[in-house]
Amino acid sequence: MTPAPLGFLGIVRLGLVQTALGAIVVLTTSTLNRVMVVEFALPAMLPGALVAIHYAVQVLRPRWGYGSDTGGRQTPWIIGGMATLAASGALAAVGTALLGTSPLAGIAVTALAFLGIGIGVGAAGTSLLVLLAKRVHPERRAAAATIVWVMMIVGFIVTAGGAGHLLDPFSPSRLVVVASSVSAIAIVLSTVAVWGIEGSAPPAPAAVDEGRKTAFREALAQVWAEPEARRFSVFVFVSMLAYSAQDLILEPFAGTVFGFSPGDSTKLSGVQHSGVLIGMVTVGIAGTGRFGRTLASMRGWCIGGCIASAVALSSLALGSLAGPGWPLRACVFMLGVTNGAYAVAAIGSMMGLASEGREHREGVRMGLWGAAQAISFGLGGFAGTLASDVARALLGSPVSAYATVFALEAALFLVSAVLAARVHPGRIREDTIDLSQGDVVYAPAEAGR
Repeated sequence: MTPAPLGFLGIVRLGLVQTALGAIVVLTTSTLNRVMVVEFALPAMLPGALVAIHYAVQVLRPRWGYGSDTGGRQTPWIIGGMATLAASGALAAVGTALLGTSPLAGIAVTALAFLGIGIGVGAAGTSLLVLLAKRVHPERRAAAATIVWVMMIVGFIVTAGGAGHLLDPFSPSRLVVVASSVSAIAIVLSTVAVWGIEGSAPPAPAAVDEGRKTAFREALAQVWAEPEARRFSVFVFVSMLAYSAQDLILEPFAGTVFGFSPGDSTKLSGVQHSGVLIGMVTVGIAGTGRFGRTLASMRGWCIGGCIASAVALSSLALGSLAGPGWPLRACVFMLGVTNGAYAVAAIGSMMGLASEGREHREGVRMGLWGAAQAISFGLGGFAGTLASDVARALLGSPVSAYATVFALEAALFLVSAVLAARVHPGRIREDTIDLSQGDVVYAPAEAGR
């Protein structure tokens, strides 16, 4: 018997996993970053390389999704991933503390820890989205995407504020205690949140059970052979590249072109994040009504979010040329709103499309898109700063350099809108079940297109 769809309480419970995940991640990617560079006076390249490790290992997300597919349950992968993340978060703090007395040992320990952080985030995050995709009614997917994303941001905010207070006065031992405490709370919260929510899995029919035993490489090839899964992967990669490329250049841009102080540019980042939340909530609410009940509707929100984000980035490119007097804060707020709208629509579409195609491949499909997202995020920040430096060297002006980079990001979002328009939900459907082969055979619903 198919379990009943999750209500909003069940969605919030799963959102607590994202809160716990965000709490550990913000400590490892922000707080430890600052400690390495400021307190220990180490090159900024070190935390940059560690974060790159965390993103690079997530290319294995399809493999972890395959694991949850073959097991038929996501709960063990969520708890196991969070346990790995929690242990690695505490280990990263230990490694950071070692940097003050034994740099080589500290680097070795933190590198191992960030490898574990990437594994934990990938395993838990992929399986969590698969569980949401399976158990959330289509009418609630936009709202579910909003809830889990916002709850992750809540994890960022609460941990950054609470840990920041507890870390003063700073000492390496205090850092280890705070990070270990956050990790312990996170794993307990995650376990309580998912305990019993999935229920017991019913016995699989012989054909389906045999299909689950397909080798990983074959399962991945099957998913990649699905045109819509492949197109959506490319869309996720390109759009997330555009989404993340401005992260590391927005504050330097405000300081260089508009003369903002460090405090003012930090406040500007707050304006952007406020816009992101408003955009997410707006699409989350609108997506629960008649404008978001179908995958085609979510595709429309994706296209609209990409186009609107391109407009917002174009306004920043124009602002680069106009200089002081341009309504920078309003443009940054608009960028936040449009990015938030796009992000929720993309995640909502991801949840809906995960079940489109070959049965029992939801984890591989979600893992493929998660890997595309992680690679884009890893490349995005670096690509944005590199493009800015190259443009400045070629054009001889920081103003022209920033204008060029923002215009390129706007172009990427326009390309993303075209890519989103080419994804047609429902094009692949289950056609027959070949019992002799123990696998599900699919035929295009619109052959010849």
